[in-house]
Amino acid sequence: MAGGGEGVMRYFRLGVVLWMLGLVPVAAQDRPTEEMLWQALREGRAVALIRHATAPGTGDPAGFRIGDCATQRNLSETGRAEARQLGILFRVNGIAAATMRSSAWCRCHDTAVLMELGPVVTEPALNSLFGARPEEAARTAELRQVIAGLPPGLPAVLVSHQTNIAALTGIYAASGGIVVVERGSLAVLGRLGT
Repeated sequence: MAGGGEGVMRYFRLGVVLWMLGLVPVAAQDRPTEEMLWQALREGRAVALIRHATAPGTGDPAGFRIGDCATQRNLSETGRAEARQLGILFRVNGIAAATMRSSAWCRCHDTAVLMELGPVVTEPALNSLFGARPEEAARTAELRQVIAGLPPGLPAVLVSHQTNIAALTGIYAASGGIVVVERGSLAVLGRLGT
């Protein structure tokens, strides 16, 4: 009898270790479904962090200037189409209007505008952290404050850069990728889109 109990405990401990290593998936009911994520966004309980749509390249050219799109890396035609599709995705899922905030970089602002969910307000806390590693902690803290200050109960969309989203959430978002975070805790609830 004792030997049987040891075997069961050994398998239990192995299961716990495999689960902790991420080799055994969490039960499906423990993860929000896409519909649950959209519901949280519709109700304003969550915020959508979106990486700008496709803009070929990395970083910006030498000598780029905020406010001068000709000096920046911009959305490609594919990226412009992706941005319009993001807006359609939100509308299909019951969000026809949202509080819109964007980085000052043209590729982010253009993504937000092309989504057609409402007026876009430039938010410096969303500006690119690429090449600004020493500022990461302070700027991420500033972004947390911005999210905390968003109008309650309304859908909110923040368009930024991969580096900023990763600094806040630990998630690498692909171009046009959506990371959904809970408003208060900023805990990652899940991902939508690409």
